[in-house]
Amino acid sequence: MTTRHTRTHWLRVTFAALVLTFLACAPGMLGAEAKPADPSLEQRVADLEAYVNNGARTPDVASRVAGPGPGHNAWMMTSAALVLFMTLPGLALFYGGLVRRKNVLSVLGQCLGITGLVTILWWMVGYSLVFAPGTPYLGGLKYAFLRGVTSAPNLDYGPWVSHNVFAMYQLMFAIITPALIVGAIAERVKFTAILVFVAAWMFLVYFPLAHMVWGVDGLLNGTGNADARVSALDFAGGTVVHMSSGWSALILCMIVGPRIGFNREMMLPHSTVLCMVGTGMLWVGWYGFNAGSALAADTIAANAFTTTTLATAVGSFTWGALEYIVKKHASILGFCSGAVAGLVVITPATGFVDPSGAVIIGLFAGTVPFLFCVKLKAVFGFDDALDTFGVHAVGGTIGAFLTGILATAAVNPNLTAVNPAAKANGLAELVAKGGLWKEQLIAMGITLVLAVAATTLIGFALKATMGLRPTTEVERQGLDITEHQEEGYNL
Repeated sequence: MTTRHTRTHWLRVTFAALVLTFLACAPGMLGAEAKPADPSLEQRVADLEAYVNNGARTPDVASRVAGPGPGHNAWMMTSAALVLFMTLPGLALFYGGLVRRKNVLSVLGQCLGITGLVTILWWMVGYSLVFAPGTPYLGGLKYAFLRGVTSAPNLDYGPWVSHNVFAMYQLMFAIITPALIVGAIAERVKFTAILVFVAAWMFLVYFPLAHMVWGVDGLLNGTGNADARVSALDFAGGTVVHMSSGWSALILCMIVGPRIGFNREMMLPHSTVLCMVGTGMLWVGWYGFNAGSALAADTIAANAFTTTTLATAVGSFTWGALEYIVKKHASILGFCSGAVAGLVVITPATGFVDPSGAVIIGLFAGTVPFLFCVKLKAVFGFDDALDTFGVHAVGGTIGAFLTGILATAAVNPNLTAVNPAAKANGLAELVAKGGLWKEQLIAMGITLVLAVAATTLIGFALKATMGLRPTTEVERQGLDITEHQEEGYNL
């Protein structure tokens, strides 16, 4: 009896185990996955805090909440639209108002053409070469043709922002950067030559430089790459956008040569009104440029919004004040130039400096570019038609350096040891103890050498093949009617 009872007991146990095993495996056998356990209240609260603070997603909860954070996503879509607003219509009207009446449409057409061209390149390989993992110098082809760029977040860059929204936001930076170069060579370069130059320049300058500064494994990405060889900072594009375009603009305008009649004929802006309107649009759009670079509607974005406002206003007022001292009057063009200079100089520092730092930057922005544009440009004699070099190259260079002097961890936790990348590559220690300016100098040097060398190569190659300038007759007649068969004003 004992033996039979024992056998019966073990048969029951075995049968029960088989039933439980079947029930556990049945969903998978039938093609359905077992429902994961509900996250605990603590996990849910931690994930909510991560969303509000734009922090890393909580393990075991992020898989249940795969989408982006709606508030951060909305801010980034708005910021992307604001940055596009900077180019179209902001930069187009700003530059368009500064040229002569016969060339206003040529500037607008160049901005439109560059927008379309860069967008196509970005879709094909540009985004991937900048933001896909690769080498310290250039990304790979993982995201070519935006393959895999979906509405789910890319955790390498923004845990609460859709990958496709991030890609479109960064596209707007890629669009405006080469468009800035147009200002130095305005009124004297063929439309087709500009487009070919921009296509080559994006591959040789913008894509590698943007990857080095912002790519997840970039050489100069102090806040995002634990293995960065140079722990530099560039919040929204001091090196990537302004230094690269400004120094390239100087080289290209020297290769092209001055406009016909330069220093012999009056070449006044045909509409300071349009210039002022464009400046206002640039200022408004720049909030997307700077505050949007936080990649979330968080405290860092709020600080960037504040510092952008202060530096821009101070830069504008300072330029106007210096004009009043030197020329006995303050011009509308001077106020506009000072505002743009303030926007440029604060760009690399905007998310890293406090309000007092922003005011200091504004004072430098209104003073140093003023001296270059009003005094030194005449001494050197190059025809930088719309002061792209004086504002963007000089301003971007000053801003990159001042970032290394004025950056403070008090406004950005990414500059502290809380950020694993900053701790590993030494950035946190540099900010705390000083010495960051040395890293900035290295990043500035790399940017300058790359921009100058590549632009020299492309410029002379195009000059020797397809030619950069139209005929003398075409240039005198104006590019609007000759290249586009249109006129800006039919009065």
